[in-house]
Formats: sequence, C-alpha cells, structure tokens
Amino acid sequence: QLQLVESGGGLVQPGGSLRLSCAASGSPLDYYGIGWFRQAPGKEREGVSCISSIADWTYYADSVKGRFTISRDNAKNTVYLQMNSLKPEDTAVYYCAPLDPGNVCTFGDRVGSWGQGTQVTVSS
Repeated sequence: QLQLVESGGGLVQPGGSLRLSCAASGSPLDYYGIGWFRQAPGKEREGVSCISSIADWTYYADSVKGRFTISRDNAKNTVYLQMNSLKPEDTAVYYCAPLDPGNVCTFGDRVGSWGQGTQVTVSS
C-alpha cells in the first residue's frame, strides 16, 4: 500500500526558497498522479500543484504560478515542490497525496489518505 511522507518544511524569510519532498514507500510512485496541498490556520485545505502520472503534465494554483515548481524523480520514488519567492501567505502545513493516474491531474481525484504534513512558515 502506498504511503507518502512529506519533509523539507521550515522557517524562511519572505523572498526565500524551500524545497519540499514527498517520498513514497510500499508502491511505485510513478503509477500515480501526485498533488501538493496546503492548509493555513483557520482555512480549508487547498490544492497547490499537481503532476500527472503520464507525461508529467503539471498544474499550479494561480496563487503560486511562476513561483512554485513540481517535479518527480521516479528513480528515487519522490516528488518535489520547489518554492521560490515565498510570501507570508504561503505559511501553512503542506501535504502531498496520491491522485488517480492519467494524462492530467485533478485535486479532487485523491486516492490515498493524508500524511502528517510539513510546516512551512514564511516570516521575517
């Protein structure tokens, strides 16, 4: 059974960068699309970015477009989220989750349970 573990969060100043990792075990990651989600205090969880299982089609929420980049390394069974030009409003717990396989990815097609997440705090 696929299990995902997020890591790479931390405290960073506005304008800084972080790279989050989503490491898989129990099943090959390349079968699935993978989505990154985040939940800020008092807000609902929202989709940030996703990558499809076929042809690595990617999608970004408008709030992160041009600043975040999602990628996968199937040899390492890991998906990354490179976050640049971070803003205080990016502060949240970030989660990755498996999505239905296919040519595109859709946040609503989550097929697995949530992991523990990794905290990202952007503050001076």
